[in-house]
Amino acid sequence: MPAPTSKPLTLATWNINSVRLRMPLLARLVAEAQPEIICLQETKVDDPLFPHEAIAALGYPHRAANGRKGYHGVAILSREPFARVDKHAWCGKDDGRHLTVRLGDGLEIQNYYIPAGGDVPDPAVNEKFAHKLQFLDEMEALWRKRRGKARDRVIVVGDLNVAPHETDVWSHRQLLDVVSHTPAETDRFKAILAGWDWIDVTRAFVPLEEKVFSWWSYRNQDWKLSDRGRRLDHVWASRALEGRISAHAILRDARDWPQPSDHVPIVVRVERD
Repeated sequence: MPAPTSKPLTLATWNINSVRLRMPLLARLVAEAQPEIICLQETKVDDPLFPHEAIAALGYPHRAANGRKGYHGVAILSREPFARVDKHAWCGKDDGRHLTVRLGDGLEIQNYYIPAGGDVPDPAVNEKFAHKLQFLDEMEALWRKRRGKARDRVIVVGDLNVAPHETDVWSHRQLLDVVSHTPAETDRFKAILAGWDWIDVTRAFVPLEEKVFSWWSYRNQDWKLSDRGRRLDHVWASRALEGRISAHAILRDARDWPQPSDHVPIVVRVERD
């Protein structure tokens, strides 16, 4: 594999929990991290009302959005043009949970917002949990179909709403029956990872024995003191990018920004040819 020679790509992913409400925080992320690409989840805005002008003023002339009024929604903001944009619907619901772009050099970026799944981890009585499991099953099937192209350069990011490992939650024992960490979810999640031999970028930088989180509930009066977090936000890289993810950071301090999201951004740097 030739050594990368061109400018690295800095990419941020963030469940912003309403892009219009948190435009000042988006501007702060841009100022502090200077990402070339920003992938947002839970934008909570229909596409015609997406704040294109304000985001262009931040230095992102290229934008793709797949949103819904008041809930869900994903967007990708870029300083370089898209060669292709695709919107996807899952589980027979066109509810703004997935967006793919391809850059001019062929790098593919997929942005997901997987259903949270409600409160009861029983698909027989909780339609939201059934939806989440179906989404994960369809995601596994999609990537299984692409298995022959596993050497493509692909990055998957987003609020995937699953904390797969014991050290991705504040208490494995207490959360085993809590949606986001149940075996029904974590087994499916790990099957998707294994099926394409994805690089779990956070765990490539943070040893598995160390706890690491990206989400802290609004219900925690002092999130930092209690630190009852979960790792719900993820970055995956295909094996074609092995050795090219040269930096990774979870911006924990963003949880203390004014009117914060309950998620914090993850920023990675990708070396390019």
